[in-house]
Amino acid sequence: MTDLRYLPDADGVTAFTATITETSEDGVFLDGTYFYPEGGGQPADRGVLEWDGGRADVVDVRKDHGDVRHDVELRAGELPTEGTTVEGRIDEERRRKLSRMHTAQHVVSRVVLDEYGAGTAGNQVYPDRSRIDFEPASFDDADLARIERRSNEAIERDLPVTKENRPRPAVEDAVDEGRALLDLIPDSVDPLRVVEIEAFDLCPCGGTHVSRLGEIGRIRVTDHVSKGEDVERIEFELEDPT
Repeated sequence: MTDLRYLPDADGVTAFTATITETSEDGVFLDGTYFYPEGGGQPADRGVLEWDGGRADVVDVRKDHGDVRHDVELRAGELPTEGTTVEGRIDEERRRKLSRMHTAQHVVSRVVLDEYGAGTAGNQVYPDRSRIDFEPASFDDADLARIERRSNEAIERDLPVTKENRPRPAVEDAVDEGRALLDLIPDSVDPLRVVEIEAFDLCPCGGTHVSRLGEIGRIRVTDHVSKGEDVERIEFELEDPT
């Protein structure tokens, strides 16, 4: 089983050393990784793996029955064999954008729950844009302006963001109704990795996040779309922090 080394709070690490445990035609498995595998609405990291005499681009990362498969495109040498030591380097700029976006998603979800009582039914973050589906919800332009304003007011407070593992029963007691889809997380997952924005939000989440809200930059709501009865999708982008 691959050790997910970025958990619970090392999601700022973008360079590491690991050992190959298995190699397939176009993918490798490591004993441990800081690459984020696609999941929870967040895309996989990209980057490179290098070893003595070889180099490969990491073009996708995904979970595979408890292990993490790094899909690669060979650039030099031959694919390494089991036991080979490799140096991993994550695309730091892309990881940073995704961490900012994912934390921004938590902020917007919290604001909408507090202001409108709508829970997050789904989300997808990208380096340059994101979307969140809310239910039950029906927003007009004034609502969108309010959501944007309240979200940016929270970001301006520059609250600290902590990431840690906590016992599942304690998390279930602490998370507000409508804030997390806990029923979709298997009961066997205990403890739960929790992302907490101090005095503002708490949510179980395995994604990568910034350490303070001020690192996000400003949120700009760009659109909203009805996705069915009582379901509204908000789309947003980020401006770089000043």
